[in-house]
Amino acid sequence: MKIKDLIKEFNNFAPLYLQEDFDNSGLNVGNPDEEIKGVLLTVDITPEVVEEAIENNCNFIVSHHPLIFGKLKKITGSDYVEKSIILAIKNDISIYCGHTNFDQVFYGVSSKICDKLGLINRNILAPKPGILKKIAVFVPVDYAETVRNAMFNSGAGHVGNYDCCSYNTEGKGSFCGNDSTNPFVGKKGEVHFENEVKIEMIYPEYLERQILDSMINVHPYEEVAYDLIKLENANNYVGLGMVGHLENEKNEKQLLDEIKKQFGLTTLRHSQFLNNPVKKIAVCGGSGAFLINAAKNSGADVFVSADIKYHDYFLAENKILLVDIGHYESEQFTKEIFYDIIMKKNINFAVRFSKINTNPIKNY
Repeated sequence: MKIKDLIKEFNNFAPLYLQEDFDNSGLNVGNPDEEIKGVLLTVDITPEVVEEAIENNCNFIVSHHPLIFGKLKKITGSDYVEKSIILAIKNDISIYCGHTNFDQVFYGVSSKICDKLGLINRNILAPKPGILKKIAVFVPVDYAETVRNAMFNSGAGHVGNYDCCSYNTEGKGSFCGNDSTNPFVGKKGEVHFENEVKIEMIYPEYLERQILDSMINVHPYEEVAYDLIKLENANNYVGLGMVGHLENEKNEKQLLDEIKKQFGLTTLRHSQFLNNPVKKIAVCGGSGAFLINAAKNSGADVFVSADIKYHDYFLAENKILLVDIGHYESEQFTKEIFYDIIMKKNINFAVRFSKINTNPIKNY
């Protein structure tokens, strides 16, 4: 398997289109055409991690946090980023990073936190707006099934856990081709009426090009008539954070003990106990303080995240228990997501979890 083939699987799971503007997910270093000898999974890239890859004959490192953020004007080995790049290039090691695109998808980083806490009946905490569109295309009746299936196979018509979703309306279309046309039906220079089906489907914007190409490729008309409509609907299966329920409620101290156990913590930070039973929990991997109000509005009893600052704790307002488990700690299981994606393919190379704890924050 080539590196680009595995990257395609990652991008199918968490499209790069979903990453935040500041992010740099994707292939940061290397040659996508190289054959994979071994894969090393990590949260961060450091020179020590690259050395670990070299020692274990892994020429592909998959990391959650991007190695390169912002502009890189020189590579002289002056810091850990430049040292890592130099070491990787010298040893023909490629580096892929799946960051905020993996935060946005339903079975991404926040879902993995829910797995560890045993949460059920999950929903995205802050669904992402502005990524859904609707296409309406006009097709002669006899070709409707062919065009419809081509669109389905290209990713249109998915609504939550349902696929092959479309709305179909029959009517009559009219057209008149000029002397330069070669009409599929009718005669040039004459107005023709044809029994047609208007096929409508919802799709995520990042799939638009492939849906259009597939649709046009099988459509019989010389000029395909279609409408593209931007929707305000939020995609309830894409967005940041997640909220779910415990099967059996716990008290606050029981929950914190369970969090410490599941995430390997010796300490954690939290807001004032409310002495309420805990049933509904909101989570967000990484820096999630911006979702505190969304967590409160969801009716969650607890919000589990990281990088909660001093003044953020005042936002609890005795309505929710805020729990900061640490940035690295909240994202450490992203490696398991990468692993599951890889193992669904028939692979003939080793996949290793890095043994290096790259967390730069230490507790005394």
